Amino acid sequence: MLGAPLIPYITLPELTLLPAHLFKGFPPMPISIKPFGALVATGIFLASHLTIKRARKIGLDERAMSSFIAWVVGIGLVGGHVFDELFYYPQRLVDDPLSLFKLWDGLSSFGGFMGGVIAILIWRRRYRVPVLPYADNMMALFPLGWAFGRTGCATAHDHPGLLSDSWLAVQYPGGGRFDLGLLELLLTIPLMLGFLWLARKPRPWGFFLALGCISYAPLRFALDFLREHDAVPGDVHGAIDPRYFYLTPAQWECFGLLAFGLFLLQRMLNAVARGEGFERAEVPVELRSLPAVSSTQT
Repeated sequence: MLGAPLIPYITLPELTLLPAHLFKGFPPMPISIKPFGALVATGIFLASHLTIKRARKIGLDERAMSSFIAWVVGIGLVGGHVFDELFYYPQRLVDDPLSLFKLWDGLSSFGGFMGGVIAILIWRRRYRVPVLPYADNMMALFPLGWAFGRTGCATAHDHPGLLSDSWLAVQYPGGGRFDLGLLELLLTIPLMLGFLWLARKPRPWGFFLALGCISYAPLRFALDFLREHDAVPGDVHGAIDPRYFYLTPAQWECFGLLAFGLFLLQRMLNAVARGEGFERAEVPVELRSLPAVSSTQT
């Protein structure tokens, strides 16, 4: 018989702004602030603000950095939902094709990564300047925003793991089990602190991207072995990941993420050996005439 885990099952209530009964047809649901969405939005705002602040400090153009962030975050959020539907819940997509457009209903972290990569490629093609300095600066503060997002997952309990009586397990209804959102949050915190410390000084372009990919890929690969395989009693999220040849979609994507990180690491080391890696980033011509994001030097 399983023992009692130490971590309680804590949920945060929604803050209802307008109840559903005030509407006669649309929207068919109340307008409310959900803890998960609020935490994700806070993480995005704080990380974006500090990314632009660091851009100013290390000599990157604020207008270009702001444009880059907007593209990556916007398309990343869309990609997070689209890939979630395609690879995690394909049957739901078959039953309701319109679910693909319900961007508020489900996000995949690796889907967000893939959406972000697509955004970077589009931004690169549109403005025709090297993207590595902007992407690397954004990655320097990314773990901070990620920690807020995983805090949201930990409060929503939308990543149920295997049954366990470990002290790290959460007291889910129906029995203690690992909460993958919480576990990833605990692993993200030291990564976040390390990145914040390293980001105090300029680093060769590609440093944070390589370090982030190489650090996250094996951690996520290992964590996904703790995911529940079967439906969890009382779970309203339907968050059981499918397996493709015994691995989750995220685990398969971890191979590509690790390979990309190693490629960037080798590229960065070669650049440093040639005395390069700190070149001034090009500013897209279309953005040079725009006003600066902020005139306040904080």
